[in-house]
Order: sequence, then C-alpha cells, then structure tokens
Amino acid sequence: METLLFLAHAEDDGSLSRAALEALTGAVELHRQLADAAFAVGLIGGDVTPAVAAASGCGAAAFYAVSGADFAVSRYASDVVALEAICRTSGATVVVAPATSRFNRVIPGVAQRLGGRIDTHVGGFSVNGADLRIQRGYYRQRMIATLTRAARPWFLTLDSGVFPTWNGAPAQVPVTTLDVAFGDNLGRTRVVGYRTPLANAQTIRPDAKLLFVAGVGWTKKQSDAQVHLDDAAKTIMGFLDKSGASLGSSKSLVDQSSEGHNVFAFMSHLNQVGQTGSTPRHPKGLSTCCHGEEPHVVGWRFIGERRAINLDTNCGWAQGKADVVYVADAFELVRKVTELL
Repeated sequence: METLLFLAHAEDDGSLSRAALEALTGAVELHRQLADAAFAVGLIGGDVTPAVAAASGCGAAAFYAVSGADFAVSRYASDVVALEAICRTSGATVVVAPATSRFNRVIPGVAQRLGGRIDTHVGGFSVNGADLRIQRGYYRQRMIATLTRAARPWFLTLDSGVFPTWNGAPAQVPVTTLDVAFGDNLGRTRVVGYRTPLANAQTIRPDAKLLFVAGVGWTKKQSDAQVHLDDAAKTIMGFLDKSGASLGSSKSLVDQSSEGHNVFAFMSHLNQVGQTGSTPRHPKGLSTCCHGEEPHVVGWRFIGERRAINLDTNCGWAQGKADVVYVADAFELVRKVTELL
C-alpha cells in the first residue's frame, strides 16, 4: 500500500503559494486514484499556521510541520533536514511537491538521502490497478512520455499551471510538530538580508496576468523609413512598468545580438518564447511586431487568451492563431495604452 505525502513550504506571511495550491489539487487527485493509499501533508516555514488552514480540508489523515525562524528562509542546509524528517516520520512512498525554486534546489538532495528517485516537470497522473504512472513533457523532443518506477520513495515535482488551485473548506486537523536537530553544517550559511533589483530591472514575471511578447519588428524601419530603437525600448519598458506584464521575445529578436545587430539591453535569451524558448502560462498574452506561426503555436499553447497587434491582417499569426487582433501600429497603440494606464 502506498503512502502519499504532499510537501509544501509556507510563504513569508505563512500562506501557500499558487504553485503549492495547484500541487495540492494534484495530490488530492492522485490520492483519489490510489486505492487504499494513506495521505499525509508536510509543511515547512517560519509560521505554517495559515498554510495548515489552507490545506486542512484536503482529506489528509496526518499533518506534519517543521517551523521556526531557521525555516523561514530558503536555505539548503535547513530545508533538507526538515524535509527528510517529515518524509521519514510519515513513511512516505510517493511524495508530491510544487516545482518552486526553493524545492527544485533541495528535494533532489532529500531523494538522495532517502535512497529514492525523483522525476521533475510532472504534468499528470494515471493509476492502473497498483501501477502508478506519470506524464512528463520533453519539450525539445516535443513528446509527452508516460513513466513508472518500482523504486520508492518516489519524488514528483509538479509544474505550475497543470492543476487548478485548491480551494477546499478549512477543517480542524491535528498537527504533529517535528523537532529537527542541526549539525555543524548549518553554521556555514547565514541569511543576513535581501538585496533586490529595481522593479523595472526584472522583466520576467511568472505570476503576471499578461505576457507581452515583442518581435523583431520593433527594431526594423518604421513608416518614416527610420529605425527607432531607443523609442521602441522606452515604449516597451513604459508599458511593462505601468501594466506589470511579463516580457517575452521572439527568437529572431534575441538572436540579433549574435548577428551583430542592435538589440534591447533589457532583453536576453531568457525572455525567448517559442520552439526553443519557454512555454509560459499567463491568463492573457499580447503579441506585438511578431510574425511566423511556430513561436506562438508552441510557446503560447498554455496562454489563456491570445491577442495580437498587427498591420497585416493576412499574417499567419493573425489568421486563426489569435483570439483578438488589433489592426494598428504597435508603437502608437502601446504608447496610447500606456498613457491610459
């Protein structure tokens, strides 16, 4: 019989992040499919009381918590021993966790300590009798693979956007608080504070409601037969500052730097969306000065509502790929929207 464990870390205010709530929905669904499986929840953080309340209605029979000032911050030395203690105490054979930056760093180490196995970027489950199978996407090969393992414990990190957020009613549940002892290794790393860049220095915002994708058309000659690179940069950054959108780019735009052409200083290959870039998940997307089908078909397949600004109504992206097309000049339209914002 399997023992399913859901792991999550609390945010600064003690709540669960959207990624954690989505992973909790996935864990509940997996527990429903696993007949006679035990279900437990493990939480770490400075104060996990709000997190326990958020997850209390999931139907888990046991709740384990490791909390305190030492666990309020993301640190491998403290996180690994806390998660190891929860996994050993619960006797977990299958562990489900959100693929956050904090857990992506520490959970492989927990799997190594417990002699288990780990699979990342999990996008779904299926259970055939006692056989648990997962779905995992291999992006560059454009394949969805179905995998199963006999080794236990089996750690699974779920990508964000796969499951809806958990919204169950809270319930009264007993919580087992674990005391974790640290070795001398903890003293090697101390968190002394945070140093963050200016808000406009970060253009990749995974939690933004809008993805703004800029294409190579921003760097081409405009209606006056001149290139307006500085004006384009100010227009794009002005819109990002006012809207809080996340910035994406076509491959042709970020490749210009390697071809000796001018390129925006605030944009890199990390902003690339499409066949060889990222596949972001935002409620809405706005494509500007972009052409071609591949970046949008592949890179935008998880975008909820797709819109585009294009002067060419016969563009392959405008025809059949976008939900809404604005037939207008991108410079003028984006400046006007920014002014209204």
